[in-house]
Amino acid sequence: MSLRLQLLQVARLAPRLLGDSTGLVRDFLKTQLGPDGAGRDRAGRPDLYYTIFALAGLQTLDEPIPAGRVVAYLQSHGNGDDLDFIHLGALARCWAAVGTHDMPERLTDEILERIEAFRKPDGGYEGDTRLKHGTAYGAFVALGAYQDLGRTPPQPLRLIQSLRGLETPDGAWSNVPSAVSGATNATAGAITLLHHLGLTAPSRSADWLLRQIHPQGGFLAVPGAPLPDLLSTATSLHALASMDYRLNSNLHGLCLDFLDSLWTADGGFHGHWADDYLDAEYTFYGLLALGHLSLG
Repeated sequence: MSLRLQLLQVARLAPRLLGDSTGLVRDFLKTQLGPDGAGRDRAGRPDLYYTIFALAGLQTLDEPIPAGRVVAYLQSHGNGDDLDFIHLGALARCWAAVGTHDMPERLTDEILERIEAFRKPDGGYEGDTRLKHGTAYGAFVALGAYQDLGRTPPQPLRLIQSLRGLETPDGAWSNVPSAVSGATNATAGAITLLHHLGLTAPSRSADWLLRQIHPQGGFLAVPGAPLPDLLSTATSLHALASMDYRLNSNLHGLCLDFLDSLWTADGGFHGHWADDYLDAEYTFYGLLALGHLSLG
């Protein structure tokens, strides 16, 4: 199962905990997809990246998406020649969401040729052309794009080797080679990627993630961060589940309380306690985290 489909599968369990509030979340997500078929960023502008999460959120809650309008929006981006690495990956994921059968001929090859142009000498991927090494996030974007378009990255062993080069002495991963300590999203991403590449991360990596839980619930982005955040929480829960780790009842309750503190009656989720905005991205991560917590 692809990265995208696995995320959707888990997020679809969120209504178990949302209950009667599911409709509020659905209504909020409907506002995040404009009449032109594009997802809206935090300033209300059309953006491919946010389109990913608007589509995924609606699909999670079994809300029909206006496929014709979305396809027209995607077609306006052609083969992605003018897109950066992140938005190129978003183009692939959005096409997968509406159905690749509507893609123009050769578009799959053209998108993946551009993705491959972001491959680094260590075998990984990263959108920053100044860097000579791949990152966990870059690998996640690239593998997701290949999977969404029905392909496999060439030389996958080199991709695994690049991830190994990002391991840190404390049992985690960083986005920088030779880092002394890890970062939560890099660690969660690496664990998830290794799982999809047929490998299992060491158990100490799960222990490292569990140490990043804030006393009031939620996961910290890095050790010592002042606040937990929803992205780190959702990705950590997803990574731990791939290793068959479940939170104990106390931590489970704390994480539920944390998610509840970020949800609003408008139907969306904030990214953290100091975040004043609502968007489709964090709302989808809220659904993903709730989906995992619904499993106990």
